[in-house]
Amino acid sequence: MKEEYKQLIEEAKTNRAVNKKLTQKLKTMKDGPLDRLFHETDESAFSCIDCLQCANCCKTTGPLFTQKDIERISKNLRMKPGEFIEQYLRIDEENDYVLQSTPCTFLGNDNYCSIYEVRPKACAEYPHTDMRNQKKILNLTLKNAEICPAVATVLNEIKAKIS
Repeated sequence: MKEEYKQLIEEAKTNRAVNKKLTQKLKTMKDGPLDRLFHETDESAFSCIDCLQCANCCKTTGPLFTQKDIERISKNLRMKPGEFIEQYLRIDEENDYVLQSTPCTFLGNDNYCSIYEVRPKACAEYPHTDMRNQKKILNLTLKNAEICPAVATVLNEIKAKIS
């Protein structure tokens, strides 16, 4: 991982209290303006952050797998859904299917995903900073800032804009 990405993640961890205060302030904003603010900063952040130079999300966290994900991925891998579940997944404390371990089994040494075209919905949507209804996921965004340098950048840019 690039050193600057590591630094952004470490800063997010160090500034957890400041970022929490920021998200509390963001919760008072109207949905439309808040979503626009996130979408603008998401575009800006991802113009500077290259996920293939990082892949920290794939190395440190695992996505939730829906039944549709399981069916789509197992079909792509020419496996039965039950075989896919047995080989790659476990049920977590919230009764969701997740990977048996991290880093992700499908992540290559080059940070490319071997199932990218059929990856889980959770992976396709990560880190969620371009989605609607940001207010509902601000706690998740706070957590993701300590995993993803793009999310850390988004929060830093928002902080600078509204301070």
